[in-house]
Amino acid sequence: MPVGSPRVYTVSELSREIRVLIERQFPDVWVEGEVSNLRRSGAGHIYFTLKDGHAQIPAVCFRGQASYLRFHPKDGESFRARGRVGTYQARGEYQILVDVLEPVGRGALQEAFERLREKLDREGLFEETHKKPLPAFPSRIGIVTSPGSAALRDILSVLQRRDSPVDVWVYPTDVQGRSAAAEIRKGVDYLSGADVDVVILARGGGSVEDLWPFNDEALSRAVFACRKPVISAVGHETDFVMTDFVADVRAPTPSAAAEIVVRSAAEVSARLGNASVRLARSMRFRLLELARVLDTRAGGRGFSIAEQRIRQLAQRVDDCAFRLAHFARSGPFLRTLALRLERADRAAIGVAQRAQAAAREKVVALSERLDALSPLSVLERGYAVCRKPGGAIVTRAGEVAVDESLEILLREGRLEVQVRRRRADAGDVI
Repeated sequence: MPVGSPRVYTVSELSREIRVLIERQFPDVWVEGEVSNLRRSGAGHIYFTLKDGHAQIPAVCFRGQASYLRFHPKDGESFRARGRVGTYQARGEYQILVDVLEPVGRGALQEAFERLREKLDREGLFEETHKKPLPAFPSRIGIVTSPGSAALRDILSVLQRRDSPVDVWVYPTDVQGRSAAAEIRKGVDYLSGADVDVVILARGGGSVEDLWPFNDEALSRAVFACRKPVISAVGHETDFVMTDFVADVRAPTPSAAAEIVVRSAAEVSARLGNASVRLARSMRFRLLELARVLDTRAGGRGFSIAEQRIRQLAQRVDDCAFRLAHFARSGPFLRTLALRLERADRAAIGVAQRAQAAAREKVVALSERLDALSPLSVLERGYAVCRKPGGAIVTRAGEVAVDESLEILLREGRLEVQVRRRRADAGDVI
């Protein structure tokens, strides 16, 4: 190249130089504008233009970053984009490579959400100790939602599919808009004092702005103060609102809330059957254990008179155990339990507990009576039994001769003694 002649770039070289300069100058920027010309590629990338009244800039959000978006941008909406400025060398255009995209006002809403969350957390409204347990078998469910919403249809569909015999009370409200929070709060307050077993706050998915009523402070406090257990079922699984933290249970979707509250008839039948079998086994083991204890005691010294009575009682215990096992395996009984659900569950447990308590009382009473008759009990109190070498019990001093050997039975062990003298007067008897 002749000296002093200008440098001539190829198109690719100049485009590359411009790209390097631009990317160095703008590695991280925020740009606000209106979205237009939005289109999605088959690969999942989002292409659009950010514009204001005087200029426009092409932008692209690649699939990796687009997968984190919790909303779907539309033409005409205003957004704030964060990314870096680069170039598309094939056309020589500069563009914004978007990493973060949020609607205008999203930052302020998020800040307000975090401030309220920290405030309620400091006051203890999120603590597990305040969470009320859900009823095992609710008979009436209160739902606060829009009467024409998909969320309500999903809940009713689950209840119908599970063939659950529950009543549903719907408190109709708006679930988005300026008046929604106040209406939802009134619904919670009303159902708090109503004849319902559990309350569900239900709403389908939507944007942050759509779900914002459920971030209301007054509503959150009403949920916390509700006398009935509250399930927050708002939005999709990835959506979080303030009532999720304050409620007793958070459900990822309205359908999941219905599944949490109501068990299917088959599930209840299986649980009742398993519980009945476990209860029968436990009682049978306990009764057999008591029978074993009685048999052991009956074989001891001093129980020969009561042996027949003890054997009869042991036989009755065995008979009760066999009848209980047969009762637990009875098919009609389990079908009746399944149909009556929680009533049968409580009744079965109550009957079994009373039967076990009655059996225990009878065994304890008999055991106490036998203990009272036992010579071993006398030995326990510090007395002794005096026997001759042949085994005859000595009850009077006159039955023993001087120099005669005797055996003294104590609570623990025996003594072999020889009589040195005897006194027959009652005043010397201890």
